[in-house]
Amino acid sequence: MKTLGYSILIFWFSSSISIAQIMFEKGYNLSGSSSSSIPLSNSITDISIQGDTIWLGTGKGLSRSIDGGKSWKNYYDTPEFGNEDISALAVRGKDVWVALARSVEIDGQSLPEGRGLRYSSDGGTSWKKIAQPVDQNNVDTIFWGRNIVRALGVTTTIQNITYDIAFSDSAVWIASWAGMIRTSTDSGQTWNRVVIPPDKRDSISISDSISFDLSPSSGKLGLTGSLNHSGFSLLVENNDTIWIGTAGGINKTTNGGLSWKKFSKQKQTNPISGNFVVALGKQKTTTKEIIWAATINASDNTEKKGVSFSEDGGLNWKQVLIGEFTHNFGFKNEIVYAPTDNGVFRSEDFGSSWSQTGAIYDKTNRQRYTQSKFFSAASAYDSIVWLGGSDGLVKTFDNAAYFFGSSWTISHASQPVSSQTETYAYPNPFAPDDEIVRIHYSTGKTYAANVTLRIFDFGMNLVDTPVQNALREANREHDEIWSGKTHNGTYVTNGVYFYQLVIEDDEPLWGKILVIQ
Repeated sequence: MKTLGYSILIFWFSSSISIAQIMFEKGYNLSGSSSSSIPLSNSITDISIQGDTIWLGTGKGLSRSIDGGKSWKNYYDTPEFGNEDISALAVRGKDVWVALARSVEIDGQSLPEGRGLRYSSDGGTSWKKIAQPVDQNNVDTIFWGRNIVRALGVTTTIQNITYDIAFSDSAVWIASWAGMIRTSTDSGQTWNRVVIPPDKRDSISISDSISFDLSPSSGKLGLTGSLNHSGFSLLVENNDTIWIGTAGGINKTTNGGLSWKKFSKQKQTNPISGNFVVALGKQKTTTKEIIWAATINASDNTEKKGVSFSEDGGLNWKQVLIGEFTHNFGFKNEIVYAPTDNGVFRSEDFGSSWSQTGAIYDKTNRQRYTQSKFFSAASAYDSIVWLGGSDGLVKTFDNAAYFFGSSWTISHASQPVSSQTETYAYPNPFAPDDEIVRIHYSTGKTYAANVTLRIFDFGMNLVDTPVQNALREANREHDEIWSGKTHNGTYVTNGVYFYQLVIEDDEPLWGKILVIQ
């Protein structure tokens, strides 16, 4: 799935202004992917598991393990993937779809930009590059049944960023926020916009006489905008049954898109908690089929952050975890995992009660998960649960022998240093609003030593002192953490920063950190 780290809400008040062309290139083998014992990034936004194969969407590209997480192939800084973030990931067997994104500075604002899609039909051996779908005209005409629908032409990749991908046997579906919901039946060569209800309607059918615009925003083009046309999440059960989460509710079709029913906070007796649907997931057990939705507040002050789930196909919803910002879901039979801004919540009784992760500490590697935020969760067939967030990849067991969270394994994107004079920061560059940066080093001492870490800006002004005369163990490597904030608790601006690491009375060690939001 995805994270809300990008400034997506700005599009509600803006419109597209430039023209681009859809490009489709033939696939070719990777030439620059690397193998490693760990993923390259500590920001893990998506996890998908197929048997022993684990796919990760991260802040430094795509990572894949085919041996249960023992080693990783990192698709980063390659001709196919470049150095972009991963904003969406979908896997089924050998078919893998990935969406790329980045932030760009425009008129002093940091805005998200969709950087296209990548598709592999052979499990990641070769890839096809697909440019971010855009339109040629400012306003297009869509023929839907006997109706003519005016549709916003999304002619720019700015705010046109794919946050979710799903596919059926016959089509791939993408939710691209300003780019709306689109589907392709030819592996991304061409894309069609999906017509779903506007804000003012609860349902539409291809046999209806309808009169509305397909547009996520109003503007100079004379179109009427709807929050329900800002697509964010997807769940495809089969060729006929598809669920779409938007900024205006949950949309469902049971006939492949010929008709749609919309569920919203305002229009049901037992509704969802909020109309902005961040994630959708399906839990299937021997006795139940449950649709889970991460639902947060959109435009109505009665809406709340929380989790909403339905056992009757969307007719009625139960609300749980009210107040929690949930990013995704993972399932293991009757168990559901909900990664949130405040840790991972777990329920084994279909949402009636929840437990929460406490302190996460890897006793073997003596590593600690320092952040509360988690973005992703997935369960493997061998009762291993994988969790991803803003401070690395976490693994634990969940079975009768090892209860969830009784032991942890944490993977951080670090490599051993070759000497006591070597130090580095990772991830680097880093985005303080999504992750923390770690300063990796060895004291080089046979006894416990005092360590101080200072951060300076490009003008060598002291910004922060994260560590002051802290005692560190001998004969091992350490990580010191900087949050990207000043002494006053405010985030630093983009740019180059220097860190000074002082170990006892030794000559200081220096390093450079690049901050990019």
